[in-house]
Amino acid sequence: MKNGKLFVVATPIGNLDDTSKRSLETFKNVDLIAAEDTRNTRHLLSHFNIKAKMIALHEHNEKDVAKKLIKDIQNGSSIALVSDAGTPAINDPGYRLVSLAHENNITVVPLPGPCSIISALSVSGLPSDRFCFEGYLPAKSESRKSKLKELVKEKRTLIFLISVHRISQSIEDMLLVFGEDRLAFLAREMTKIYEQCIRTNLGDLFFMTKEGKIPEKGEFVLIIEGYRQQDDDSLYLARELMNELINNDLSIQAVDIVTKVTKIKRNIAYKMMLELKNE
Repeated sequence: MKNGKLFVVATPIGNLDDTSKRSLETFKNVDLIAAEDTRNTRHLLSHFNIKAKMIALHEHNEKDVAKKLIKDIQNGSSIALVSDAGTPAINDPGYRLVSLAHENNITVVPLPGPCSIISALSVSGLPSDRFCFEGYLPAKSESRKSKLKELVKEKRTLIFLISVHRISQSIEDMLLVFGEDRLAFLAREMTKIYEQCIRTNLGDLFFMTKEGKIPEKGEFVLIIEGYRQQDDDSLYLARELMNELINNDLSIQAVDIVTKVTKIKRNIAYKMMLELKNE
């Protein structure tokens, strides 16, 4: 018996009209749809009056379900893989199934379409010839700042997914690590009714979150400009000087000295001092 195929199908990130004609035809013709959440996929299919057999494939069951699906494909079934939104396996379940399919010489067919990180990058106005996707940052602030420090001299454009519950804290940590002048692009609720896209520097973006100009609702993609050599002459000098002053018991004068020498803003210098004293 000839093997079936595995179709990796991108689905809308908000606007159902972004569904491709080819995707709809695939949903109608496959034997089974492996969905991250069958309820979400059922809503999509219902919108287009499509009825299909589904199975749940998510982070917690993918290893076991993938083995079953490979056997089904080897027995001739064709299966479509979808995530809740966007392109499967891109920060979503699916790569284990795809990898296993390749190991078993099964044809894997991509059906391109929506992807939140690429959609955001395409309208960010930041360099897109070289970029790196870092997914979600750690939940705890200290771990988050530690990860950001590893990326501080990354020259490629940086792309992050940010949880709605941590958007303000994450931007604040980025401000402290990357500096207030780094260009940033924030995309919220892309393709949806309340879509919001903002291109500014990290300093202004931080104050916009604090002032409530960016609602803490929805899904966020945050893109940060890569490292530039000129970043050295402010933030990194400030950190070295601040650390030296603290080590010499000059914490009280440290903020005034660092502000005058490096020209960074006083509130940034103060937060830097508190961070270094707590390390």
